[in-house]
Amino acid sequence: MTTVRLPLFPLNSVLFPGLVLPLNIFEERYRALMRDLLKIPEGEPRRFAVVAIRDGHEVAPSAQGLPDQTSVPERGPTAGFGDDPLKAFHSVGCIADAATVRERADGGFEALATGTTRVRLLSVDASGPFLTAELEELTEEPGDEAGALAEGVLRAFRAYQKRLAGARERSLSTGADLPDEPSVVSYLVAAAAVLDTPTKQRLLQAPDTASRLRDELRLLRGESAIIRNLPSLPAVDLTRSPTSLN
Repeated sequence: MTTVRLPLFPLNSVLFPGLVLPLNIFEERYRALMRDLLKIPEGEPRRFAVVAIRDGHEVAPSAQGLPDQTSVPERGPTAGFGDDPLKAFHSVGCIADAATVRERADGGFEALATGTTRVRLLSVDASGPFLTAELEELTEEPGDEAGALAEGVLRAFRAYQKRLAGARERSLSTGADLPDEPSVVSYLVAAAAVLDTPTKQRLLQAPDTASRLRDELRLLRGESAIIRNLPSLPAVDLTRSPTSLN
């Protein structure tokens, strides 16, 4: 078992390997994390782990009524995550490599990171200015018939794109627009499809690529059927993720 200790960045979203994560950082605990990353020499990986929040707040209450009318101010690395942060987070996350970290004049940071490797959360340490975690790196196994499943998922995803964009009369994608490596297909589709966080989390922690692709095929067919019966749905940009506010 390969383990690693890294800074931990909890979010109300799921990061997949190969996907880009823009961050707008203003809370002191995450400013401290970014300052720590900037100590790493340029050209070396500036890594931290992203986990989706199961029970808690992405932005900690900082004043009475913010972000919740009944909240009270909280401080420290576990603010918003309760007494046991390990229970507040989903157990599988993704390592992110911050290619760009830029400090603003107000002391906040803007960062652009890319997901690299799935990890399992083993323990959380709250003794420092930001959370750190002991993580087990997870191997991505192909599973049975991953290649054939990837082809089916790509076809279903193109149909889903067209229905979601309301573009039945024109082609949105060609074979050159999307990858054909099964694991890459599985992560791209999981990130791009309009699904809730628990569903995306389930896809992230699938036991192998084939299992993830089978689940995606079922989801895409189901979502396309729903959209077909709701033609007034607004168009959605399938490849853009909102910048996290921390």
